[in-house]
Amino acid sequence: MTVADAWNGPLGLHWADHPERYNAMLAEFDAPLFDVAAIGCAERVLDIGCGSGLTTRMAARRAPQGRVTGVDISAPLLERARSLTPADQFPSVSYELGDAQVHPLEPGGYDVAISRGGVMFFADHIAAFTHIAGALRPGGRLAFICPQPPQADGEEGRTLGLLASLLGRDHESENAVATAMASLSEPERLHEVLGVAGFTEISAVGVTAATCWGRDAADAVEFFVSRTPGLAVRDATRASMTDVLLPHETPEGVLMRAGVWVVSARRPV
Repeated sequence: MTVADAWNGPLGLHWADHPERYNAMLAEFDAPLFDVAAIGCAERVLDIGCGSGLTTRMAARRAPQGRVTGVDISAPLLERARSLTPADQFPSVSYELGDAQVHPLEPGGYDVAISRGGVMFFADHIAAFTHIAGALRPGGRLAFICPQPPQADGEEGRTLGLLASLLGRDHESENAVATAMASLSEPERLHEVLGVAGFTEISAVGVTAATCWGRDAADAVEFFVSRTPGLAVRDATRASMTDVLLPHETPEGVLMRAGVWVVSARRPV
């Protein structure tokens, strides 16, 4: 299954069915992303891999006199984004279905491009970022987040690995999505790709924050299991999975720390 197949199939459908869960999972990374994006009130914003549109709407609130375009490869997610973005509240927002690596973008038509975890999935990163650079005006900015390298003792990775093993599955199994998720995790690779694509002032700052997986351990187990449609799980296995998550229960939910890179760059003037 290709990345496009996944995002237009079970993976995309699951994200579209549970936007509030995935947005809660990533919520702690929103502020660092928008801090480096520094969107002005009249700027034109491109949201790459916009998903269900939360970051698109957040950008629109920061640019009430500008316009915001969300682009995503997933039809189910864009359908959900449109349903969550009332035209009377967000008149400057539009959504387009396409792969931003090749999707037609107005040359120099944007002041800033943002992405909350969408840019890792490009088939050719240099071609994609070169295309995006061309869509930015001279001096335009790029801001995105992507995962840091998985750590053997990292809280989220270790815990999700234990849950997967209890299901008899490999959390880090070889597949197109898992491979793409790690494709920009090394800072050297980030600098190389963005530099070749024509960006300057490249920065990658590590940010660690808590990801929220559910209201409590049992709720988080149900959500984790639901990510694999049709998966039958015995009660004893669910109980063991719940035990794994109990140490991460807090009054704010099941929290596990994870790390991302907050990346910024600029198209030269």
